[in-house]
Amino acid sequence: MGDLVSTLALSSSGMEAQARRLRHVTENIANADTPGYRRKTASFEMALHDAGAPAGQVTPGQVRLDPRALARVYDPGHPLADDTGHYDGSNVDLVIEIADAREAQRSYEANLRMFDQARQMSQSLLELLRR
Repeated sequence: MGDLVSTLALSSSGMEAQARRLRHVTENIANADTPGYRRKTASFEMALHDAGAPAGQVTPGQVRLDPRALARVYDPGHPLADDTGHYDGSNVDLVIEIADAREAQRSYEANLRMFDQARQMSQSLLELLRR
């Protein structure tokens, strides 16, 4: 039964990590046209085993800003434009963000299926023990 509980903990940590990743992706997509916006990336770390977490459980790390250069946009009428008519755009690439969103969604679904399978197995085990 302990293995099933640790499987539930592992899959729930994976779902939480992917949900956080999806939140950052949606923030990036929403701010793709915001001047000066830097893309956020999510990192994950293995939870320390001695902290009571099952081996393999992930915890969210720090949110990092993408260090790539911001796009230079030419728009002389923009209030942020300099003397040459340029301003700093964002460094968000929508193609990358959509691919990241799909990957995070599929990973979330895989963790959800694992969680559901472990839940069904523990429920079946409890039914067998009741007999």
